[in-house]
Amino acid sequence: MLAHRPPLIAPVPPAAGAIVMGTGIVSVALALDGALTLSRVLLGATALAWLAFTALVGRTLARDRAHAPHLLHAPAIYTLVAGTAVLGTRVAMAGWRWEATGLLVVAAALWAVLLAPVLRHWPRHAAGAAFVVAVATEAIALLAGVLADQERRTWLLAAALIAFAAGLLFYLATLRRFDARELLVGRGDQWVAGGALAIATLAAAHLARTAGELHVLAGGHVLRPVALALWAAAMAWLPVLVVAELRRPRPRYDLRRWATVFPLGMYAACGFAVARVDHAGAIADFSRVWVWVAFAVWALAAAGLVETWALSRRR
Repeated sequence: MLAHRPPLIAPVPPAAGAIVMGTGIVSVALALDGALTLSRVLLGATALAWLAFTALVGRTLARDRAHAPHLLHAPAIYTLVAGTAVLGTRVAMAGWRWEATGLLVVAAALWAVLLAPVLRHWPRHAAGAAFVVAVATEAIALLAGVLADQERRTWLLAAALIAFAAGLLFYLATLRRFDARELLVGRGDQWVAGGALAIATLAAAHLARTAGELHVLAGGHVLRPVALALWAAAMAWLPVLVVAELRRPRPRYDLRRWATVFPLGMYAACGFAVARVDHAGAIADFSRVWVWVAFAVWALAAAGLVETWALSRRR
């Protein structure tokens, strides 16, 4: 009798999209630091991960009716939206505007389609993954802001500002329901509590820069203090998250650890952006160190992913 073998493609957990988010934002941070070769390697990895995750989501929705509702109702499904927008941002930075515009359209459409089913099943006591809705909204604002700068489109900047404000509202609504015990028992996604503010910071800094280029909103001066205030709020989370990790170590690999990679990369990326618009050298110095912390954690998560996949195939 032939031994039973697991299917080559299993139902995809919604949190798997954090692989795209984490890899993409570390690529963005490395590019901002000038490490372009390594950034391009991670850009390629981000694109492959996005294609794989998108295909798995599509397959699950088409062929696995039992798992499809769980996939669509989980806030973590917004990792697909955020990952699409983060990939689009890095693609736009590479100069591929048409491709980035297409990814923006896809991300915005997914955001709109997924919102109602996710909000109908919103948890009363939220884990860190619930912040991904705010992250995805800010990721769309970021990509729209980058494209508005490149294309010199004031209307696109206005759309980005609306998404930016909506993302902050989603963050505050989620924070009210966030279960603080997740800081000690979360398996990695608790870091998104800080990462969501970090991507809002990155979006605000880029929008300030774009407003300056387009000569609106007082040349971006209105948004600069907002970016700096958001950076300070995001940084206030960092010692809390680090101390919680040290107090309750969770060294074993978990898929949700990719939700840790994303905030770490985002802290570096938003620092570079804020330093550029506010001329804050100390913030840039922090980011130059932190980007390599983020890359090291990305490498550990990637090794854990490969090892876990190899063990599952052998079983």
